[in-house]
Amino acid sequence: MSGITGKNVHVPDALNALALTVCLTIAFVAPVSAAITGATIISGGTGASFVKLDVPFDLSTPSNTIGDDTFQTNQLYGFDEDQHIVLAGPLTVDTVRSGSTTLSTGAKIKSHTIFFDPLDASIDATVDFDTDIVGLILSTPRLMASDFLAHTSVIYLNPPLRGLEAGDAVTISGARQIRFATNASTPGDYIRILTEDSGIPVPNPEPGTATTIALALTLAALRYVRLRSKRV
Repeated sequence: MSGITGKNVHVPDALNALALTVCLTIAFVAPVSAAITGATIISGGTGASFVKLDVPFDLSTPSNTIGDDTFQTNQLYGFDEDQHIVLAGPLTVDTVRSGSTTLSTGAKIKSHTIFFDPLDASIDATVDFDTDIVGLILSTPRLMASDFLAHTSVIYLNPPLRGLEAGDAVTISGARQIRFATNASTPGDYIRILTEDSGIPVPNPEPGTATTIALALTLAALRYVRLRSKRV
């Protein structure tokens, strides 16, 4: 390797140590779950698109709120709510792919919100998820009864006005896909999607912790390289 000098420096070992540092750092900061993976807009108003929100978000007014004309755009929005849930009791949903609409105690699920909050417009879209859909919660009473699944910093305004109106249609169009076709004005259309969660959550430290770990690993690797270079 040209340009590298030094007594007894074993370059492959040094590179291996640094590679280990990078891999461990990535393992610590990688997200636990992808959940909502994307969407396709079939038709909609001017500028219609899909936006996946990272919580907390500042696209709403006030920030980090939904449910009370806080967006007023032609975009379809979505975000992931609680993950790795084990139901402590039965939960009734509005639509399922098959079987009973009452999910049993012990069911393992993930929760997600999809919503459309325009001035006055319609949208037709499909939304995809990373695991199979268990059920949809579309009605106001069941949305309110399932808010314990939210578990985010998002503020849900006007809970009694969430849900769908006559003429709106949200269906399960595939094992991991929903079809969202609604018309909305005030305060918008808001639904909850439950998907399977068979995985085991992996510890994911706060960004500051991950940075500290990465720095410690990097220093350890550099010390390793320095000690190797001093050996005769």
